[in-house]
Amino acid sequence: MDLSPRASTPSASSTAIVDVLVPVALNQAYSYRVPRGMELAPGDVVCVPLGPREVVAVVWAPNANPDPRLHNRLKDVGEKLDVPPLKEELRALVDWVANYTLSARGMVLRMCLRMGEHLGPERVRVGVRLVGKPPQRMTPARRRLIGLLSDGLLRGKSEAAKEAGVSIGVVEGLVDEGTLLVEAMPRPLAPPPPDPSFAMPEFSRQQRTAVDAMRALAANGSFHVALLDGVTGSGKTEVYFEAIAETIRRGRQSLILMPEIALTGQFLDRFARRFGVRPLEWHSELTQRTRQRNWAAISAGEAVVVVGARSALFLPYADLGLIVVDEEHDQAYKQDDGAHYHARDMAVVRAHIAKIPIVLASATPSVETEVNARKGRYQRIVLPSRFGGQQMPHIEAIDLRREAPPRGRFISPRLAEQIRLAIERREQALLFLNRRGYAPLTLCRACGHRFACTICDAWLVDHRFRQRLVCHHCGFSMPRPQVCPNCAAEESLVAVGPGVERLQEEAAGLFPDARTMVLSSDLVTSVETMRSELNEIAEGRVDIVIGTQLVAKGHHFPRLNLVGVVDADLGLSNGDPRAAERTFQLLNQVIGRAGRDQGIGAGYLQTHQPEHPVMRALVACDREAFYAGEIEARERTHYPPFGRLASLIISAGDRPTAEGFARKLADLAPIDERIQVLGPAEAPLALIKGRYRFRLLVKSLRNVDLSEYLRRWLAAGPRTKGNLKLEVDVDPQSFL
Repeated sequence: MDLSPRASTPSASSTAIVDVLVPVALNQAYSYRVPRGMELAPGDVVCVPLGPREVVAVVWAPNANPDPRLHNRLKDVGEKLDVPPLKEELRALVDWVANYTLSARGMVLRMCLRMGEHLGPERVRVGVRLVGKPPQRMTPARRRLIGLLSDGLLRGKSEAAKEAGVSIGVVEGLVDEGTLLVEAMPRPLAPPPPDPSFAMPEFSRQQRTAVDAMRALAANGSFHVALLDGVTGSGKTEVYFEAIAETIRRGRQSLILMPEIALTGQFLDRFARRFGVRPLEWHSELTQRTRQRNWAAISAGEAVVVVGARSALFLPYADLGLIVVDEEHDQAYKQDDGAHYHARDMAVVRAHIAKIPIVLASATPSVETEVNARKGRYQRIVLPSRFGGQQMPHIEAIDLRREAPPRGRFISPRLAEQIRLAIERREQALLFLNRRGYAPLTLCRACGHRFACTICDAWLVDHRFRQRLVCHHCGFSMPRPQVCPNCAAEESLVAVGPGVERLQEEAAGLFPDARTMVLSSDLVTSVETMRSELNEIAEGRVDIVIGTQLVAKGHHFPRLNLVGVVDADLGLSNGDPRAAERTFQLLNQVIGRAGRDQGIGAGYLQTHQPEHPVMRALVACDREAFYAGEIEARERTHYPPFGRLASLIISAGDRPTAEGFARKLADLAPIDERIQVLGPAEAPLALIKGRYRFRLLVKSLRNVDLSEYLRRWLAAGPRTKGNLKLEVDVDPQSFL
């Protein structure tokens, strides 16, 4: 099939041909002619015609042997953009990620060109200045604006209008009359670079050993993976800051990946206290103009330290010298839309390609990272105790089979008593439940009707704050009805089970004088609002925090000394091979919020399974026992990291089409005694957004090139057409 762009009028002056990778869902590059006078090399960012539009793309390779039959049918490269070229290191990462994950190379490249049509020189902003010529007609609005600008300063049009409380039309009218002069505004000054010697901290003896290892790692400058393994509150951040300081001294850039960068205001403040300025941020909440400016600063080498979400891994750094992956175990590093990749693993790949060191930091490493450290592939740098002599929290299990809460309640008497004592001591308490909303299920007491999503295989979650029933998988929502739609019974609807909103209601009833706050992702209206709420907690203006896993993301609350986990069993019964690992990590992290600053921390696990290995390990503070048991089980069953997994999800608008395609695909799987193909079976969530889903799970030995096996299989398999969709996820993290 000929995918080369066609042109109606070829240019005879063109001679050289280049292959250009376009950020669309195709794996191959397109061939284009290079116009006379334009010089192009691999990595150059260009504009090229693609169908009826022009797109930003990247020269991938010269084409020394083009098909002569296509020469007169090729289009010319339109323009070479005035931005630094994508380095060979980044282009190699694009190829590697695409090959490993079976993603189209164009889709991986799209992550490198996040600016799209906004690439290139920054648009000049214009402002207005008062020049003294009075207007022919004076109005109150014009008088306010002239009064504001009477200081002679240059202001942006929208800023001036907003500050004076007038419309933009008032500004434009005075410009037309010559009262205001339009001038180009100067570019904002770049912030000063981080100072590696700005505020050198005092380290404990144990920290000094780790700091020396961090500095040596950065000074060596070659590829090396280190696991910074420290308990919660041990000062991991301050320790890896010293690797960043050493990298700054050597004139190179550093990248810090974080799972929830938009919510980590405390981290940015800590960085500023150490280095004198905040780092440059990269995440989805930035404005388009800020993203453009930051992209340019990164590619020009002006951004010395970048803190970003997983997409920051694909930015075009001028001279990247160090990568840090904070909370490396966090599930948020897995990208499940578009190109399916794990940012932690791809960060190690980028470090290997660039021949630079990488630090993985965690109090509860992933099993994959733990095994690599035990086998000596990764250096382990240990921080075994909390900074400042603070003790780790004391943890107890509350057996709900013996100490059940009162009927209709979810906080056990023992946990309620501990919360009361904490409030009396003027300390904070945290109630943790990883379930958003008011209740996970609403049913009718009269007929048993359950409220389900109309287009998903999921129950609707009651959100009392919003007065709606919501599907957490597709976003469908509806007002909470007054009568049952099935039997028309009035006042018969009942909420089943707790969510964080229901816990707040219960806490307010138990402790009416306490100040409570709910932290949940569905209640976040903006990054600024979330950071403000986190500051309120840190400053002690909240007594009881009720939160989902959002509260486990590395926050530091000085007065928080009590954590109550309302349903510790919640993550253990979903059929996920990583369920035990994730539950252990999450509960360890959330209990680790207690007792970090002053006083003695305590954690209470409400559970129906106190004998479960996860609960026993948490109560005994025996991390080694948990990892030993989990690693032994993975090795025995050949699950990662001792085997490989891939998930193939087939979806369609009707069930027979999805199932039929999945069965045809399974029948064509190549026979290999080292590989098992399980299924097809209905996915645990069999219906999402009106699409029926079937899953094939591929399991192989560790030494098998699973990506190549999948590539051969899919090439020989049936083609998707119509509304059929096939998604391939190599190394899946979700099994829904």
